[in-house]
Amino acid sequence: MNDIPSHTTVLVIGGGPGGAYTSTVLARENVQVTLLEAAQFPRYHIGESMLPSINHFYEYIGAEEKLRGFGFAKKVGAAAKFKQNKREAYTNFIEHNPRNAAVNVVRSDLDELLLRHAQESGATVFEQTRVTEILFDEKAPRDDPKPIGANYVRGGRTGHITFDYLVDASGTKGLMSTKYLKNRDMNQTLHNIACWGYWLGADMYMPGTDRHNAPWFESLTDESGWVWFIPLHDGTVSVGFVMDMSISINKKAALREKNPEEYCLRVHYLDQLQYAPGTRKLLKDAILKSDDGEIGIKSASDFSYSADYYAGDHYRLVGDAAAFIDPFFSSGVHLAHIGGLSAAVSVCASIKKQCTEKEAAKYHDMRVSRSYTRFMMVVLSAYKQIRSQTGDYLSTPEEDNYDRAFDFYRPIILGTADVGAKITQDELEKALDFCAGVLFPNDPELRDSIGTRIGFDLLKASGPMTGYESHLAKINSGTEGIDEDDEKRLALTSALDAIAKDDIDGFTPNLTRGSLGLTKHAAAM
Repeated sequence: MNDIPSHTTVLVIGGGPGGAYTSTVLARENVQVTLLEAAQFPRYHIGESMLPSINHFYEYIGAEEKLRGFGFAKKVGAAAKFKQNKREAYTNFIEHNPRNAAVNVVRSDLDELLLRHAQESGATVFEQTRVTEILFDEKAPRDDPKPIGANYVRGGRTGHITFDYLVDASGTKGLMSTKYLKNRDMNQTLHNIACWGYWLGADMYMPGTDRHNAPWFESLTDESGWVWFIPLHDGTVSVGFVMDMSISINKKAALREKNPEEYCLRVHYLDQLQYAPGTRKLLKDAILKSDDGEIGIKSASDFSYSADYYAGDHYRLVGDAAAFIDPFFSSGVHLAHIGGLSAAVSVCASIKKQCTEKEAAKYHDMRVSRSYTRFMMVVLSAYKQIRSQTGDYLSTPEEDNYDRAFDFYRPIILGTADVGAKITQDELEKALDFCAGVLFPNDPELRDSIGTRIGFDLLKASGPMTGYESHLAKINSGTEGIDEDDEKRLALTSALDAIAKDDIDGFTPNLTRGSLGLTKHAAAM
């Protein structure tokens, strides 16, 4: 058993996608990084459907071939049925490039793949090590705390480690946010609970077509929530329901009262299939596995939340430790990756004195805020249709489909608004304006000020969330006139093109390996 060092440059709490990705990027920059993970990998986790952006993120850290070669279920797109009298919406991931297919994964496999890659990249990882307390600089202001150390338990023994920077990727527990900053806000609109299980022998969605075996998402006809149907590479299908917590409690109480002796979570789970005819049809010959849990059924709270801010003096919040959004559009791992990259970029910039620590922390805060708010707007607009199926919010009464809505959604729900090379400012503004129109049709002032919670106007066309004013003019205009340094930069950052061009408060990231950090532009000086 290797000893945990007494000091490290960066301490990362949590070995999930956010923590492992942050650690990998930092280690590839030769930054000393120590990761403490409470569990022993592989470990079970829900959240099995990925976005195409995972290809870009894994390519950047040299892990794309590991991802492609593992054998995960190919995800060529995704179908979503909002109303039974209208055709399902479909997002085609591979329309322009077959390599843009995403994957559906067994999370224990994917998360271990990334954690081991972090180790191979140079990160020092300690599993079965639980951080119990974070210690702060007594000289720092109470309203601007600076973490400097942590206590932990490993193998029944306690220990202490100091650090220069902290990355909290501790998942939904969110150690910094919930225990110390106390800045987590719950979204009461998305106060949900999830209930799921795994099936064998299920049918496929549109086999033998260009939509072959795509995952299926469907609104429950009683307007209480939605269901997922996600095929996995191990031959099972993950099927789960997400519904309003209060409605779920009432449904369970009614079933328990009707037959108290036979009631269990499985009874409640199977009862929901009556509200999902498309899913029920796919499961008509399938068998529900019952090898673990309460007769094979799992349940967990699915409350959407966000910290008021995601960074401060020498600390960064990443992944679910920063925010969680209802998983209707499978955004969780995407947001963990972009938060991990942003944390690494801003920490490197601070270490290298490319900006002040305050500026570096602000960059991370704004970077995570942009991505989080984009997905939140899309999810909330979709929920308006899910919870009011007699109305038409994502289509007109004359339209028999949701193609128009998903044309607007596509840049965000594919993850290309954050990482893609071809997303334009106009496309992103149209997507966000469409969502705002669904959510606030008669309140233009609210549409303009939805971002005030985090201090800037996220939906204004001139606002920082949609602005793509790039100072990388030579890269934008093609290869003509690019010198050797720019050519190297272009080659190494093309996978994350949108991030590399995204100006935040006068800074753009330099994603070239060995030079990771932030570049401040003359106009901002």
